[in-house]
Amino acid sequence: MTPPRVFTGGPLDTNAFLVEAPGGRILFDAPQGADAAFAKESIALLVLTHGHFDHVADAAAIQKRHQCPVWGHALTAPMVTDREFFRRWGFQLEIEPVPLDALIEEGDSEWLGAAVRIFHVPGHCPGSLCTYFPEGGFLIGGDVLFAGGIGRWDLPGGNYEQLVTGIHSKLFLLPESTTVLPGHGPETTIGSEKSSNPFLQ
Repeated sequence: MTPPRVFTGGPLDTNAFLVEAPGGRILFDAPQGADAAFAKESIALLVLTHGHFDHVADAAAIQKRHQCPVWGHALTAPMVTDREFFRRWGFQLEIEPVPLDALIEEGDSEWLGAAVRIFHVPGHCPGSLCTYFPEGGFLIGGDVLFAGGIGRWDLPGGNYEQLVTGIHSKLFLLPESTTVLPGHGPETTIGSEKSSNPFLQ
């Protein structure tokens, strides 16, 4: 499996990753600008790692352009279907609503012919998902684990201890050579973060 292609967009430099699965392309997250960046691609599936605005800004536009299903965790659903959700949080933001066609649960599965292992790792956002592709040796991590950092936990629904516990008990059981592709910033590896991430020692 070839490494995913990355697009970085929006005011928070949010990463989206395009994975070439045997049955079609899977796009993880939809930051502002992703619709235009992948307009000439054929996207078969859009997966949302979580529901924060910077990761879902172009989700409705991508769904309309490609007529692809949109998947996410059950706790992500209200964040992407309610236009006023972020306003009620106190942010002057609104999204174009997009329904979730399927709700992702933790465990082993197969998406478009690719074996995946899904981890629910809340603490940054209640519905945060990380998706491991064992054949490719990489993890689409969303805003859970970064190079030298972890997702912020001071937003509504955040919980530091829950986040750190999830990383230790789930992600750190993966092979140390696993490439971590985070929602912001450069890629890293599980081994590097186990040995040197200051939040996880």
